[in-house]
Amino acid sequence: MTKQLQNNLLINAAFSQQTERPPVWMMRQAGRFMKEYWDIKNRYSFLEMCKTPEIAADVTMLPVDLLGVDAAILFSDILVTAEAMGGQLSFEQGVGPRFANPIRNMADAEALQTDVVENLHYVGDAIKVVQQRLQGSIPLVGFAGAPFTVLSYLVEGGSSKDFKRTKLLLHNEPELAHFILQKIADVTVGYLNLQIAAGVDALQLFDSWAQALSWDDYRTFSHQYNAQIISKLNRKGVPVISFCKGSSVFAPLMAEAKPDVVSVDWNADLRNVKDNLPQGVAVQGNLDPFVLYADKKVIKEKILHLFERMRGQDGFIFNLGHGIMPDIPFDNVKYAIEVVKDFRF
Repeated sequence: MTKQLQNNLLINAAFSQQTERPPVWMMRQAGRFMKEYWDIKNRYSFLEMCKTPEIAADVTMLPVDLLGVDAAILFSDILVTAEAMGGQLSFEQGVGPRFANPIRNMADAEALQTDVVENLHYVGDAIKVVQQRLQGSIPLVGFAGAPFTVLSYLVEGGSSKDFKRTKLLLHNEPELAHFILQKIADVTVGYLNLQIAAGVDALQLFDSWAQALSWDDYRTFSHQYNAQIISKLNRKGVPVISFCKGSSVFAPLMAEAKPDVVSVDWNADLRNVKDNLPQGVAVQGNLDPFVLYADKKVIKEKILHLFERMRGQDGFIFNLGHGIMPDIPFDNVKYAIEVVKDFRF
């Protein structure tokens, strides 16, 4: 039974039901391209924003109030699970996330805690505050980082261009890699079920760095853990979206993990991906976010071209192939959302 919301487009599309137009939300929609975000960010650290339910709710609501999107996504970060497990996490301006204690050996891995869901209660508290503010208007999407992506941050100590340490771990010490991945998977199940219990309407699993992997390594070190997580969620009525950079390649495997939706990067033809997925698996995507730098005429043409490709398809959620970049003009994002909302199949 689908929860009744005033705007149920996203949930219906995620469950492959017909909608009069594609629902629209955008990854990183509550973020650095908004002046209002910086008004908040300049007063608090990033982790303070994530860990203070009222502030997290304020940021979550920005695109709802300013852009009119069809879904809110909780303001948080994929690395809060790694921090709860014992990673010493900080965010440096212009650098991104850093772990002061990267994993280098089995002793480091054994030190990772798994009984940590209580450490993440602030996320559940934020969900409750957001739902009080949304008042059943649109769905709230919760999320978590997938085990491989979280592992890569813990092993590299932060972002990486080549994932050299991570790949050395997978190739030279696969048992250690699997030991860490299983711990992260166990925590992620508890964390996402906490979000469901707190009241999210949908979930997205972010495997942001999966494109670093070969097909076989993706199957071994990513897919099997994502499938395990999805199978253990209390997901009745709560659709699960699976996203990775690399989904244009990995989509068939991603579907085997049994999400309701596969979110596709911008490297593939979305209709071709949809046609090759099992019946009943919806797709999300897949506009190249760089299009949003272009003239409004171009933005409209690109969106309508995608919609013509997807005409007649059930189970289609409009989104970007990845997140909004910080210097994309706010007006262009707002215009793109208006184009989507004016469209009818």
